[in-house]
Amino acid sequence: MTTGGKITALARLTVLSDGNTPVRISRVPAREAAERELSDPRYHQHDPNLIQRALNWLWDRVGELFDTATGATPEGWVGLIALAAFVLLLLVALRLRLGAVRRTPTTRGALFPDTPRTAAEHRSAADRHAAEARWNEAVQDRMRALVLSLEERALLTPGPGRTADEAAAEAGLVLPAYAGQLRTAARAFDDVAYGGRPGTERTYALLADLDTELQHAKPHLATAPAGSRG
Repeated sequence: MTTGGKITALARLTVLSDGNTPVRISRVPAREAAERELSDPRYHQHDPNLIQRALNWLWDRVGELFDTATGATPEGWVGLIALAAFVLLLLVALRLRLGAVRRTPTTRGALFPDTPRTAAEHRSAADRHAAEARWNEAVQDRMRALVLSLEERALLTPGPGRTADEAAAEAGLVLPAYAGQLRTAARAFDDVAYGGRPGTERTYALLADLDTELQHAKPHLATAPAGSRG
């Protein structure tokens, strides 16, 4: 209701006894009479609707929030903008810093792709990748050649879906002298294949040397799979 409407409503409540002297009404009856008069719908024709009142309330709260923020920072809005810029730069710096950290693999995928290949084929592919300094592919193919070579010698039972860690653990039982090197090789494969760590020439050399040694290693007969003895 407008201010003029409220004045008119209150004027209606003033009763003149002789045209000049108003009749005084006690506080409670006067308040009740005013409430009844002001409840008349004609005084509320121009009031904002429910949605408009809600929007007005929301903007009032937003305004209070910004007033509080500008009052809490030096130089008002200038300080608020400087603070926002500082927070933005801090977030960018954290993103760049965290992005440079090597990710730790959280999942272990299968060691071999769907297309079956022999140990010799993987070994040749690894050598080609190494010659081109493609160390990621070289490391992965060399690890696959290493495990397939043990399977072809019946030192490992072929296992579809086997991970590098599982293959290393099983091979370590048959070749206990190489158990530690096998675990290191499996971790290197997982880091490159699933952990986002780039392969290096040194990592590839370690895998290649281990692969060469294992081709001539003798199994521990007490734990070797059936068919590999003798």
